[in-house]
Amino acid sequence: MTNQDEYFLREAIRLAREGMTTGQGGPFGAVIVRDGEIVGKGCNQVTSTNDPTAHAEVVAIRDACRNLETFQLDGCVLYASCEPCPMCLGAIYWARPSRIVYGAFHSDAAGAGFDDQFIYEELEKARDQRHIPMYQLLRDEADAVFREWISMEDKKRY
Repeated sequence: MTNQDEYFLREAIRLAREGMTTGQGGPFGAVIVRDGEIVGKGCNQVTSTNDPTAHAEVVAIRDACRNLETFQLDGCVLYASCEPCPMCLGAIYWARPSRIVYGAFHSDAAGAGFDDQFIYEELEKARDQRHIPMYQLLRDEADAVFREWISMEDKKRY
């Protein structure tokens, strides 16, 4: 870790506090940095936008991708005020930054009432044992779209 890492992580923490005190959402912030410059930033906006996916990391990823005009964040570092939740971690892996630096542990967030442990537990369960029922239907029809994708010559891979 470097002084630069501390600087950008403090910016993520500042955004967490700012978003919280201005009523945008919970106490979470994130910045995305490439070549020493912030290219995306966000704070939690779940309650102000009525969007359960508007976590700080997702907001920052959307901002960075829009600013960089790309859907991949190669060469970027994501700084988050707290260890990313399972949803954000999935989004981060899809965005492919070089690394993640975070402040608080997810157990610290749980102590403040933001407990995502049940999601980790749900992921370990068989589909038919999860809290929200899941039903599979029309596999052949849905899979046909994947077969069409495979044969497309002009697709943009990601």
